[in-house]
Amino acid sequence: MKTEAAVLFSSPGRWELKEVELDEPKYGEVLVEMAASGLCHSDDHYTTGDLPPAHLPICGGHEGSGVVRALGPGITTLEVGDHFATSFIPSCGMCRWCASGMQQLCDHGAIHASGTLLDGTYRMHLDGQDVCASAGIGTFSQWQVMSELSVIKVDRDLSLDVVSIVACGVPTGWGSATNAALVGADDVIIVMGCGGVGINAVQGAAHRGASHVIAVDPQPLKRDTALKVGATEAFDDIEEATAFARSITNGQGADAAIVAVGVMKSEYLGQAFAAIRKAGTVVVTGIGHYEQAGVPVNLTELSMYQKRIQGVVYGNGSPRVVVPQLLNLYRAGSLKLDELITNRYKLGDINEGYADMHAGKNMRGIIDFRL
Repeated sequence: MKTEAAVLFSSPGRWELKEVELDEPKYGEVLVEMAASGLCHSDDHYTTGDLPPAHLPICGGHEGSGVVRALGPGITTLEVGDHFATSFIPSCGMCRWCASGMQQLCDHGAIHASGTLLDGTYRMHLDGQDVCASAGIGTFSQWQVMSELSVIKVDRDLSLDVVSIVACGVPTGWGSATNAALVGADDVIIVMGCGGVGINAVQGAAHRGASHVIAVDPQPLKRDTALKVGATEAFDDIEEATAFARSITNGQGADAAIVAVGVMKSEYLGQAFAAIRKAGTVVVTGIGHYEQAGVPVNLTELSMYQKRIQGVVYGNGSPRVVVPQLLNLYRAGSLKLDELITNRYKLGDINEGYADMHAGKNMRGIIDFRL
């Protein structure tokens, strides 16, 4: 069949709307119709050159929701008509990481990082070229073929708009606080960057009972939203936030600083490191340029103060566990999601959507395939 997709031909570059050819699903795969796809900053890194695509051309998108329309051979967990959230890291259930309860590190994720399906081949084609699918799912396409392992079934009464953002930004931010920072009652937490990911770190920290959740972002929309969903204070500058954290902790500093900025830089790590107390934690959630290296921290302070630097993928939680948990919290009113979707775009307006993201107009913009 043929389908419209947003495709990138060079990095740096811009998304282009193209009609591509889509193969039928093979063993263990399903044909899906996308309903919505979040405009996550991770895919924007391909257009800026911060992250090199494994293969060009590439159909972007890794945060999405939709409906299963056809089954390939061997499908055991899904039926036609099922609603789903995507998982940009598949979960085989058998590798060391899955068996240890860390599905977010599943060995199959390395295969999907190349943009192929699990058999190492592509399902999208354009003018005789194979088209890579971001994370093996390429949600910037009206129709797509995905591995069963990349599809998480959800209840059909849930809004697919909301389900789409629970596929990446929400669990990544929430888990940055609850799993990576291990926020506890009465903690003082700084969240640097309060966009589509960081805003959920704010919610996660508040949910865990932090006494102060200090939001830091230069954009007024993001500071205002943070205050509405759990932040106790908001600053546009990390130095101000650090000074405040010290003022309420007898000069010690925050228990943890979560760095969820759109483009990670070494200087942000250094600022977060300076903001935390002895035995505190810096959580690095944001992604930077793939060639950037360097950790600008005092090595004696790192060891003698027992400070910790913790990386994050998928909020350090297992997708098939976390997605239903978060949706249940949403149902119970303990997690704000509708408020995070600020604008909806047609697929052809994807570049406008990302321009709005950079301009600070969106908490989370989504591609709505029903427009």
